Amino acid sequence: MRGIVGYGAYVPYNRLQRSKITEALGAGGGKGTRAVAGYDEDATSMAVEASRNLMRSVDVVPDSVYFATATPPYLDKTNATVIHAALHLPSHVFAGDVGGSTRSVNAALRAALEGQRPTLIAAADVRSGRPSSADESVLGDAAVAWLIGGDDDGPVVAEWLGGASQTAEFLDRWRLPEWNYSRVWEERFGEHVYLPLVAEAASAAFAATGLVPSDVDVAIITGLHTRAVRGAARAAGIEGVRIADDLSDTVGNTGSSHAGLILASVLDGAESGQTIMVIHLADGCDVGFYRTTDAIAGYTSSNPVADQIANGNDGLDYAAFLTWRGFLDREPPRRPDPEGPAAPPSYRSENWKYAFFGSKDRSSGAIHLPPQRVSVKGGAVDEMELVPMADVQATVATFTIDRLAYSLSPPTIAVVIDFDGGGRFSCELADADTVKIGDRVQMTFRRMMTAKGIHNYFWKAKPVTA
Repeated sequence: MRGIVGYGAYVPYNRLQRSKITEALGAGGGKGTRAVAGYDEDATSMAVEASRNLMRSVDVVPDSVYFATATPPYLDKTNATVIHAALHLPSHVFAGDVGGSTRSVNAALRAALEGQRPTLIAAADVRSGRPSSADESVLGDAAVAWLIGGDDDGPVVAEWLGGASQTAEFLDRWRLPEWNYSRVWEERFGEHVYLPLVAEAASAAFAATGLVPSDVDVAIITGLHTRAVRGAARAAGIEGVRIADDLSDTVGNTGSSHAGLILASVLDGAESGQTIMVIHLADGCDVGFYRTTDAIAGYTSSNPVADQIANGNDGLDYAAFLTWRGFLDREPPRRPDPEGPAAPPSYRSENWKYAFFGSKDRSSGAIHLPPQRVSVKGGAVDEMELVPMADVQATVATFTIDRLAYSLSPPTIAVVIDFDGGGRFSCELADADTVKIGDRVQMTFRRMMTAKGIHNYFWKAKPVTA
C-alpha cells in the first residue's frame, strides 16, 4: 500500500477583508477574506512551516524533498534546500524544486506515488493580482506538505488508488519572470478547453481504478480558472457527489498548494474507508483517488486547517497589503538599508540559522542561544552538545516597541524570551499587535529581509494559539 503517511498545512495569520478593496478603489473586492502572507513571509518560509507541522505528526526521515511553487523566491538557486536545512535533514536527503506552474505539484506527487522511498512534498505560493483585479480578491496564500510512502514508512492514512491525466497546450494563464501578477485569457475560451479535458480524465480515472461516481464520498475540485472549476463536477459526471468546501470564503485560491490544502482540511475530519476524489485543472486536468485507512483515526494533525483559519486576524489594512506586495512604494524608515547576509558565515552556522539549534553545556545543563563554546555557568570550554529549540515554547520576559527600526510593517516588537527548560533569546515578535510580559510564544521561520538580492531567513517568535 502506498499513499499519504502524513500531512501538514500552513495558513498565514493575516487576512484581508475583500470589502476593503472596494472601499479603497471603488472596484474589485467581494465578500469574505483572503489569506495574506506577511511582509516577512514567502513561498519558501510558508513551505517550511507546513513541513514542520507535518514532521510533528510523523516519525520518518524522508529520502527526498520536493518543493513545488509557481512563485519561487530564488531562480538559479534551489529553494528546497532551505526547507531541508530548516528541518535539519541529513545531507544524503535529496532536495529539489519542481516549479514553473501550479501543475508542477502534480508532477512531484506523481513521481512520489510511483516511487519506492518516503518523499516529502511541499507546495506553496504567494499569489498576487493587480489592484482591483479579480485575482487580487479571489487568490490567497498558503502552504501544504505531504509525506508520501508505504507501509514500511509508517501507517498510510490515505491509500493512493490511482488516477489519470489529460494534457493540452493552450493559453489560459501566464506570467513572465519579472511580473508580480499573472495575465488571463478570456474565460469562455478556457472553459471551452478545460471541460472536455475534465470529462476525459475523469472517465479514464474511473476506468483505471474500477470505481464509479457512487463510490466517491467527497470530491475536491480546484484550479485557477474559476468558470471551468464551476462546471467540472458536471463534466466529470459527479453531480450527485458532495463537493468539499474550497475555502474560497476564508482563504482564497492558493494556487500550487490549494488542492492539498483542501485535502488536508478533508483529512482532518475524515473517517476510515472514505474515498476522496481530487480534480485539479491546470494546463490540462489531473484526477486522482485516495481512500482513508483505519490509521486515519489515530492520526493527530499538529495544527488542523480549521484551527489556523479560526486563529487568523482579518484586520489587515489594505495599504499595508499593497506595500507588502510591492504595489505601493512608501517612504522607508530613515535608517541605513540593511546588509544582506554573507555566504560563508551563513554556511558555517547552518544548524543555528536555519534549524535553530542551540548549545547545551553537558556539565551544567546551561543552554546558549546562539551556540557558544564557553558556558555561561562554570566556564566549561567546548563541552557542548547541540540541542534543537525550534519546537520549544517560551515566555516573554521583557519587550520593547521600536518605531524606528527598518521594517515594511512598523513598529517592530522586540522581545526577550525564556525557553522552557532553559535558554534566553532576543528576537522579533511576529503575528501580534500587542504584547505583555508573561505571554507564551513559539518559534516561526521567516524571511527577515532581502538585501542585494539575498533573502535572509531566520527565526522569530509568535504567540501560541489555543
